[in-house]
Amino acid sequence: MQDLTLFLEHYKKVIDASLFTEINKRNIESKLKEAMLYSVQAGGKRIRPMLVFATLQALNVDPMRGVKTATALEMIHTYSLIHDDLPAMDNDDYRRGKWTNHKVYGDATAILAGDALLTLAFSILAEDVDLSFETRIALIQQISFSSGAEGMVGGQQADIEAENKQISLDELASIHARKTGELLIFAVTSAAEIAEATPEQTKRLHIFAENIGIGFQISDDILDVIGDETKMGKKTGGDAFLNKSTYPGLLTLDGAKRALNEHVSIAKSALSGHDFNDVILIKLADLIAFREN
Repeated sequence: MQDLTLFLEHYKKVIDASLFTEINKRNIESKLKEAMLYSVQAGGKRIRPMLVFATLQALNVDPMRGVKTATALEMIHTYSLIHDDLPAMDNDDYRRGKWTNHKVYGDATAILAGDALLTLAFSILAEDVDLSFETRIALIQQISFSSGAEGMVGGQQADIEAENKQISLDELASIHARKTGELLIFAVTSAAEIAEATPEQTKRLHIFAENIGIGFQISDDILDVIGDETKMGKKTGGDAFLNKSTYPGLLTLDGAKRALNEHVSIAKSALSGHDFNDVILIKLADLIAFREN
C-alpha cells in the first residue's frame, strides 16, 4: 500500500480496534475502564503506531505483525498525555478538542487510568504469541528505557525544571530527545527488531527516527506560536505562559523552520540507498514534520 491516505485510514482502524479490544477484554473496574477508553478513543493521528506499521512495510514485513507493539506504544503515549494534562503538570482543560481526562473523571481516576494504560502495555507485549520470547523481551526492555526515567519520564522532569529558566539549545535538545524523541525512536526500532533488520538497516532507521523526533518537537513548538487552535483542539501559547524555552524562542521562528527542514532532510537521507520500501515512511515523515495540529 503506497497511498498515504489509504494507509493511514486502514491502519487507524486497525489500531483503534486493537486498543478497544485489549481494554474491553480485561476485568477492569467500570469507571476505570471508562476513563481508559475515553482517552484512547479521543482521536489523534496515531503517529507512533503508524511509524511501527510504516517501518515494517519499509522492511517488507507484514505490518500486522506489529499490531500489539503499536497498541502497547499508543497506550503508553496516551498515559503520558493524561498525566501531562493534570493540574500538577501542564494543567490543560482540552486535549484533541475534548475535555481532558481529569476534567471528566477527576484527578484521582485520571492518574489511575494513566497508570493502568502504562502497565497494561507491558502485558500486551508479553502476550504477543506471534513473536519469539527473545523478541518480546527485547521490545519490553526497549520500551521500558524509552518511556522511563532515562527516556520520556526523565525528559518530562527536565522540562519541568527548565520552566522559568533560559536554557541552551543543547539543553533543550536533550530534554526533547528524551521527552518526545525516545518513543518515536522506539516506534521505528521496534519494527526493526520484529523484522530482524540488518545492523546497517537498524542504524539507518535510528538516524531517521532520531531526526524525525527532533523535527516533531520543533514543529510542535512552532504550532504553539502560530497554530490554529480550532485545528489543534487545544489552546496555543502554553509554552510562553509557562515561560519555557522553545526552538522559536532560541532560534527565531524562521530559524526554527530552517532547523525543521534540515532535520527532515537528514532523516530522509538516512533511508536512501539502503534497500527500504520507504515510500510511506518518507510521506509520513513529512506529515509529522509539517502537520497543522
